[in-house]
Amino acid sequence: IDRDEWYMTPQTVNAYYNPLMNEIVFPAAILQHPFFDLDRDAAANYGGIGAVIGHEIGHGFDDQGSAFDGTGALNDWWTDDDRAAFQSRTAALIEQYNALVPRGLAEEHTVNGALTIGENIGDLGGLGIAIKAYRLHNAAVGADPDGPVIDGFTGIQRLLLSWGQIWQQKGRDAETIRLLTIDPHSPNEFRCNQIVRNVDEFYTAFGVTENDALWLDADQRVTIW
Repeated sequence: IDRDEWYMTPQTVNAYYNPLMNEIVFPAAILQHPFFDLDRDAAANYGGIGAVIGHEIGHGFDDQGSAFDGTGALNDWWTDDDRAAFQSRTAALIEQYNALVPRGLAEEHTVNGALTIGENIGDLGGLGIAIKAYRLHNAAVGADPDGPVIDGFTGIQRLLLSWGQIWQQKGRDAETIRLLTIDPHSPNEFRCNQIVRNVDEFYTAFGVTENDALWLDADQRVTIW
């Protein structure tokens, strides 16, 4: 293994986790709007590049990355109890995604929860890490845990809005259907909306109630880490 090799060019707007080297890599091109902007407030950056960083960290503890240890060696380093708890939680997340149909498609075109579980774990963990990191940032600078109010939005609200912004996408139905069968990533609408449905801070930040479309009962919400 060449530990100095990168598997994406600097011009690529993406990021990756490499389990064989236990590394996360962020090409230069992703360090720009809407993921990162040095001049905007911290909340927006935590909801953008912060969540992407958290996503890649999460891959080290998903269904595939968890099979590799800290040196990049294939090694079952989890206890049996840890693995059982992980599988129980991921099964619930798989069930959620199996029921999702992209907007505008016929009901038979559902997300494959098993195919997308690794990326869904990354998304869920990534947003959770971003929120925790943002609150640590606020504590370090002596700010309110939810951050300052700007343009009528709290910091947590702006973080979540930034999360939604990075997943904006337009696509043809035929391409969406094709990707449902081969892409380990869920459609972007669910990378945004289904993730926040599992995050308690989303409900608190926006006052989401049982009458709202994105409501998910508390006992059905999944937290992996």
